[in-house]
Amino acid sequence: MAASDNDFFVIKALEDGVNVIGLTRGTDTRFHHSEKLDRNEVMIAQFTEHTSAVKIRGKAIIQTSHGEMKNEAE
Repeated sequence: MAASDNDFFVIKALEDGVNVIGLTRGTDTRFHHSEKLDRNEVMIAQFTEHTSAVKIRGKAIIQTSHGEMKNEAE
């Protein structure tokens, strides 16, 4: 399956200042993109040929095709 065929995932901020950080694919994992969401903002994203992981810092709800989880990190 190509990276562009992957399901989307949804991140909903439960507080101001939730950080969403994209990490690169390849031999060296690096930060390549960052977004800051405010309370009730929603971001829809997917993994790509360049993005292999996403780090979420702050209180948020994450919805994927595998289920929903709540990140309660301070």
